[in-house]
Amino acid sequence: MPELPEVETTRRGIAPLVAGARIERVVVRERRLRWPIPRQVEHALAGAAMLGVRRRAKYLLLESERGTAIAHLGMSGSFSVVAAGTEPDVHDHYDLVFDGGTALRFTDPRKFGSLLWGGREPLRHKLLADLGPEPFSAEFSGAWLKERSLGRRVAVKSFLMMPAVVAGMGNIYASEALYRAGIHPRRAAGRIALSRYEALARAIRDVLSEAIEAGGTTLRDFADARGRPGYFAQRLDVYDREGQSCRRCGSSIRRSVIGQRASYYCARCQT
Repeated sequence: MPELPEVETTRRGIAPLVAGARIERVVVRERRLRWPIPRQVEHALAGAAMLGVRRRAKYLLLESERGTAIAHLGMSGSFSVVAAGTEPDVHDHYDLVFDGGTALRFTDPRKFGSLLWGGREPLRHKLLADLGPEPFSAEFSGAWLKERSLGRRVAVKSFLMMPAVVAGMGNIYASEALYRAGIHPRRAAGRIALSRYEALARAIRDVLSEAIEAGGTTLRDFADARGRPGYFAQRLDVYDREGQSCRRCGSSIRRSVIGQRASYYCARCQT
């Protein structure tokens, strides 16, 4: 599933291509995605000028002069900019067709993506209203993590992936950040010292920044808006490296299932 760096990479790819363009129409070929696409999206966006594209957690906010559509890539979704009228493939579910002869096309083989209407105040939408701080925001810090973790027995790996704790944190980058901070993914969130949470907050920012600059991580089918794969997979220290040598100490990377998600770690470097 695309995580924050992949979504941000997509945002950076499509934003300059659609900003200022006027939407002639919205073409919906498959309405039955994770949630049905409301007809309100089509009616509101038709004829509206695009103002820009923002990101909140793993959601893309497609801002127009009439309000904001909220898009999610799901597990296998992607956006691309194509010439208007380009023949769609079977998994091309909707297009935003612009007056300049291009279209923003959403492709999703698994149909777990979404396109919803957020209106004038999209951050109040039920999908966004209770999200935690963005990892690059001033609000996010080791002190924030420590405060939120007090009394929690849940594994820190699962804790990091709670949307109310930090927005957009996913499985790959939670594993990588915990490795960089030297914290075992099964350690109880409430039993981690402030100093270690401060190191973890820095590691989260660092790993996400590096992944964004590398264009995200391609493990299966992620590509950016121009069809280019992400290259951060070449820098992964633990994720999907079970049995391979730890880059620090040489011991074998282990795999464990935590909160129904595969987790990777070095038992010697992470305590």
